[in-house]
Amino acid sequence: MNEIGAVETLLFVAGDEGLSLEEIATVLECTTQFAFQLLTQLQKNYESSKASGLMLLEVGNHYQLATKKEYAGIIKKYAVSPLSTNLSQAALETLAIIAYKQPLTRMEIDEIRGVQTSGALQKLLLRGLIEDKGRVNGPGRAILYGTTNYFMDYFGLKNIKELPAIDELEQDQEEVESDLFFEKFNQQFQSQEE
Repeated sequence: MNEIGAVETLLFVAGDEGLSLEEIATVLECTTQFAFQLLTQLQKNYESSKASGLMLLEVGNHYQLATKKEYAGIIKKYAVSPLSTNLSQAALETLAIIAYKQPLTRMEIDEIRGVQTSGALQKLLLRGLIEDKGRVNGPGRAILYGTTNYFMDYFGLKNIKELPAIDELEQDQEEVESDLFFEKFNQQFQSQEE
């Protein structure tokens, strides 16, 4: 396993939360000095490569991957292109979690969904449906996400309290599932009679 590739992989998976030097060293089971050397080499690799659109950022005491400024135009173009007009199921689930539980961190969203959500978060940020609402007071100073005014306009809401109550949604889902069960049961029963 290439150690620089391992650092790059960890930073990719960490997404916009990034990782501290200590976190990288812990996962790679090395000293912080060696982890810093790996980060420095990764940064040099990005700076010297004309073929890479990525760069390494140090924000506070965290490191994260970001796109180089010269690619901002292509990212904006993608954000408004037909390729990105429909939100994926992952993005919709992530948006619903944020709408109902805001403000919350990416890690909290990941825990609720049970999978990593940095890609969905990036898409929602690019679409202007969510925004940075501040940072958590504590280690890592994780970003808190919440919905935007554009989200409110897009869904025709005056305030967030106009979202349907979760228990109503659960009841509707149970009714749909119950109807589907009885429909399937009746179909099987009728086919057995024939």
